[in-house]
Amino acid sequence: MQNLQLTRFTLYLVALFTLSIVLTGCGGGGDGTADTPSAVSPPDNSAGDNSGDTGSGNNSLCDVNATSVNWQALMQEDCDSLAGYGLFASPIEVTKAPNAPGLAYKLTTELFSNYASKYRFILVPDGQSMQYSPNSVFEMPQGTVLVKTFALPFDTQKLGADNEVKIETRLLIHRDSGWQALAYQWNQEQTQANLTVAGANVSHTMNHQGQQLSFDYHIPSKAECKICHQSSLGEQSKIIPIGLKAHLLNMSLGSNQENQLLHWQQTGLLEMLPDIAQVAQAYGLDDESASLSSRAKGYLDVNCAHCHNPTGFASISGLRLGFDVDHTSFEYGICKQPPGWDGGPDGLAYDIVPGNGKRSIVHNRQVLSEPKDKMPPLGREIVHTEGVDLIERWIDSLSPSLGSCVDG
Repeated sequence: MQNLQLTRFTLYLVALFTLSIVLTGCGGGGDGTADTPSAVSPPDNSAGDNSGDTGSGNNSLCDVNATSVNWQALMQEDCDSLAGYGLFASPIEVTKAPNAPGLAYKLTTELFSNYASKYRFILVPDGQSMQYSPNSVFEMPQGTVLVKTFALPFDTQKLGADNEVKIETRLLIHRDSGWQALAYQWNQEQTQANLTVAGANVSHTMNHQGQQLSFDYHIPSKAECKICHQSSLGEQSKIIPIGLKAHLLNMSLGSNQENQLLHWQQTGLLEMLPDIAQVAQAYGLDDESASLSSRAKGYLDVNCAHCHNPTGFASISGLRLGFDVDHTSFEYGICKQPPGWDGGPDGLAYDIVPGNGKRSIVHNRQVLSEPKDKMPPLGREIVHTEGVDLIERWIDSLSPSLGSCVDG
């Protein structure tokens, strides 16, 4: 049995190495921290991948001058230009003013994407609503569209449009065949975003706390989007969203500090929401009013749990980093040994060694850069210094009595 497991894992490592060469790296989706994703092959392309026609033929539904949401194109075609969908009042101002029924939303804590600012919008067809779930992604009706624009700053300590450049806009479209992922790359003039199927690299330099960071930001290919967004059950695999979870949406917004989930409920966008006091809440990593554990668990959830869950890409690792999982348990990584990683340059043995962040794989792989070692293995080109510090401090705060990590 052990030989069989080793053989399977060897095949997986070969597959992952080949994938990293061919695909170069997933942009922004992220796998997570801790164990290497342990699927032997990429996600099944057959589910949720009926892309429809591209928007380049004479009979295209894509209207580059659309002044309202082009629902027919959204449901049937992969438009060559983002403008063809009519998602925004201005086709080049995609960080604000979505066309109805578009609505901006935010997350309590975000997946790290090389310090990119993210502008999120959701469109749910009129008369339709989402269904609340306490721990998993909300159920969204057919026709739902999720829009997210990534803009890289020139200085991570400054905010505003003058300090950033739009890199890509991603769509998740719930068509009758399932969720479809599309990525649009912005041109240098910032006047048009065009569909990229094979992915792309964009060179960028930013100042981060006095340090100049130069790297190639990677826009994901279709295959890479599936790796981060896949959910598999048996032989079937499908694409699902990541961030639409209760604890990541439970926050107050605007000048009147209205709770985002309550607003959605009151406007008919969300059904089955319980008493808001019963809804879990994750917090931003820099929110000192919240406990260290709630901030660390929220960070690991949004950055890692979409792969490190029973149906995710890294399911075979056994590591479960969902916000609802007991963080003092073996499955959350306490004194848990990964099934196939070699320990990296520091020869580490356990995902989490309570009281010792530096000897914990979950923390260590956040700072490693070799393809076989770094986490996320797809989607991170530079180190998230604030996230690294948070996880180290949190692990250091855990009592060693939680587990027995021999030689840990």
